[in-house]
Amino acid sequence: MFLPGKSHFTAADSRGFDHVDTWVFDLDNTLYPSEAMVWPQVDERITLYVMRLYGLDAISARALQKHFYHRYGTTLKALMVEEGVDPHDFLDFAHDIDHSTIKLDDALGASIERLPGRKLILTNGSRRHAENVARKLGILDHFEDVFDIAAADFVPKPERTTYERFLDRHGVDPARAALFEDIARNLLVPHDLGMSTVLVVPQTPDPFRERFEQEAVKEPHIDHITNDLAGFLRDCVQPVATLPTGK
Repeated sequence: MFLPGKSHFTAADSRGFDHVDTWVFDLDNTLYPSEAMVWPQVDERITLYVMRLYGLDAISARALQKHFYHRYGTTLKALMVEEGVDPHDFLDFAHDIDHSTIKLDDALGASIERLPGRKLILTNGSRRHAENVARKLGILDHFEDVFDIAAADFVPKPERTTYERFLDRHGVDPARAALFEDIARNLLVPHDLGMSTVLVVPQTPDPFRERFEQEAVKEPHIDHITNDLAGFLRDCVQPVATLPTGK
């Protein structure tokens, strides 16, 4: 399900945003659209890394990569556990991509800038990757910091310890925070911790990603769903978040 005919969905019992003072965003496939062609490049680089490491052909390497992803959450985690791979070497290789496909997003930048309070990026990727992409989108200066996979001690979302480490590192009260994320399962723990949750899905299915990663699933741990992040921030968040007190 990809929200046919509309851009936003809000659950009847959803948590709102009037109390939120910290806005947390995933990076990949959340802050940029599929048209930016960022993730297909990263995914291809990961496959190439697996090919070279194991001496496999592309099809076999791809199958192994997806097995690792489903078993460990990320290919990096699998390669660290099973092969003792240097995570920094892996990340440098995987994120060595062409950024010219990323377009400046003035609408998203304006919507993020108007959010009242702190803004942070929480990603399973590297800080360098997040900064490079956010800079090309024209939104990097709106964020206070990036909490990357290294800061998480290379334990990826959706592990609970990663979110707890993030909250502790940045002094974030989860009951006063909102998280925007493109994979439904990555919102389960944040919602349990008290965060308002927003699932960001593509407007049309992305052939470079697995279907479960893109579905607009309506589950109790998902407060809101959108396929237009800039529009959601403008239409559904800011009218509430900027409402004068006492009115």
